[in-house]
Amino acid sequence: MLDLALPWALLILPLPWLVWRLLPRAPKNSAALRVPFFSALKGTSFSPIKRPDKTRLLLASVAWALLVLATAQPQWQGEAIALPLSGRDLMLVLDISGSMQIPDFDLDGAQVTRLAVVKNTASNFVQRRVGDRIGLIVFGSQAYMLAPLTFDRNTVNAMLNETEIGLAGKETAIGDAIGLAIKRLRQQPENSRIVVLLTDGANTTGSVDPLSAAKLAAQQGLRIYTIGIGADELRINVPSIFGTQVVNPSADLDEKTLKAIAKVTHGAYFRAKDTAGLEQIYQQLDKIEPAAKDEDYFRLIRSLYIWPLGMALLLSLWLALPSTWTTWLTTWRIQRSSGKHT
Repeated sequence: MLDLALPWALLILPLPWLVWRLLPRAPKNSAALRVPFFSALKGTSFSPIKRPDKTRLLLASVAWALLVLATAQPQWQGEAIALPLSGRDLMLVLDISGSMQIPDFDLDGAQVTRLAVVKNTASNFVQRRVGDRIGLIVFGSQAYMLAPLTFDRNTVNAMLNETEIGLAGKETAIGDAIGLAIKRLRQQPENSRIVVLLTDGANTTGSVDPLSAAKLAAQQGLRIYTIGIGADELRINVPSIFGTQVVNPSADLDEKTLKAIAKVTHGAYFRAKDTAGLEQIYQQLDKIEPAAKDEDYFRLIRSLYIWPLGMALLLSLWLALPSTWTTWLTTWRIQRSSGKHT
């Protein structure tokens, strides 16, 4: 639709008429120009082309109206495009150490590894975070940034699905992963820095102690939600007279440290023992840290002032040409006549 950026500029439209009405007029019989050699010009006859006064007045009025319209800055506004308001800066920190390949979870009736379930549930979680900037950090022996903070949830999911066990090493450096999250989030606005840390083990390597990193995160205003993943029992087939053996695949999970990290940073700790439990945890996180739901609107605006301005310029030139030609011709005639009489 058409719109005016400065509609109040239209108030100056009647200004020429007001000037004409209010300013005093010159006496009718007063001489406007005194020429000492007027007698020499009496015999000079030339008839410059003139437009009718009414036509010139109309064109001048149109040119003035176009100038005023250009000053009001007409613009074309496109269709409104809904944009979600900026929500939180949420960093997913996922463990991809060697223990994440333990197949103690079920997904769609099939026994799968922990990482496969994490990819599935975290992907759904990311897609629901409309309006949040999402980042992805993976860690094993080292911590790596796979996806910086971005509104592009599809890219984050693509990087998540391409993650493989052993990409960052076989051990678990929880403290280093938290430290990297702090580095990436500390420049972001306060009260919107969220970290979701998922692991199935304990800190076994790295240069930073997890609790020390958590205290630094608290000082920077980060909230860390920790998730401990792993089933309580796993049946494995071993060659023995008993046929199968039941083991605890989560024996290495350091819940005490994960709870302490969440407490220090004013977050929360969750325990995921199966696929449904992990999905429920992500749904709880949606409630605790809801995504932005309000929408802002963006319109593509195209400025159109150049068109009335250009038309006003052309009309002004058209009006000025006869006067310029008449002035030049009159001056030439005067100079020629004065030259003859000197």
